[in-house]
Amino acid sequence: MSLTLISILLPAALGIVMFGLGLTLTVSDLVRVFKAPKAAVIALVCQLLVLPAIAFGLVVLFDLAPELAVGMMLLAASPGGTSASLFSHLAGGDVALNISVTAINSIVALVTFPIVAQLSMAHFLGEGQSIGLQPDKLIQIFATVVLPAALGMWVRHRFTAWAERMRGKVKIASIVVLVVVIVGAVSQKYQVLLDNAGALTVITLLFCVCGLTIGYFAPRAFHVSPEQAIASAMEIGIHNAVLAITVAISVLGNETMAIPAAVYGILMYFPVVLVAYLFARRTRAGHLAGSPRDVDIT
Repeated sequence: MSLTLISILLPAALGIVMFGLGLTLTVSDLVRVFKAPKAAVIALVCQLLVLPAIAFGLVVLFDLAPELAVGMMLLAASPGGTSASLFSHLAGGDVALNISVTAINSIVALVTFPIVAQLSMAHFLGEGQSIGLQPDKLIQIFATVVLPAALGMWVRHRFTAWAERMRGKVKIASIVVLVVVIVGAVSQKYQVLLDNAGALTVITLLFCVCGLTIGYFAPRAFHVSPEQAIASAMEIGIHNAVLAITVAISVLGNETMAIPAAVYGILMYFPVVLVAYLFARRTRAGHLAGSPRDVDIT
């Protein structure tokens, strides 16, 4: 698959993913977050500040190659993945919080994502190696992230019954397209992936585990409910790898930088599924014992 074709298909696939997110979101979800913002603010602070710092520490600790290090930082700067709401639901979390924080963070990322990308490229690749904050690149990210989500929200509001029927189909379509495009992209750098498989496996798994751990215990330290803490754990533990891959290939024109996000997109399901299972068991135990708000894993 040629880089030109991949550069066209990836933004389209990301647009489908974000459109599917919009189909699950209502204005009342966003209003709800602003009325009780503590859990959302904690999740956003962890997502925007703590996770990039952890990613930087990991790539330095494991002495990752410069382009792969930048790719890891792109992953850390990406907002929560759309599957966070699914795992949050399975684990007994506050799904509305997931959907709302994902939407808000996707908008905030229009500013934070290019900044992290610019700083990481300048640090790991040398002075002058940065994407800058050119309007055309911001517009490109905006067009593939925010506009499709907004369109999905409008469709849900205008054609609610149709949106409910199409949510599952849109998710399946996006997954199929993404798998094909990502495999095509990463296959062009197969040797780079093979040479760094060990380090990338450890770094991406540690990054995911750190996100899940901080995502739960940071809100609990501020007396956020277990349901919202579970939602926060999934939101911070599951990053939008597709956005990182899209920016690496379509905006930066560098397939190597897409490899960490591609590896993460596969491996993160192992710790996420395990944690979701443990949360779900605790939640069910809480329902049997009494109020689910008494559930805790501390």
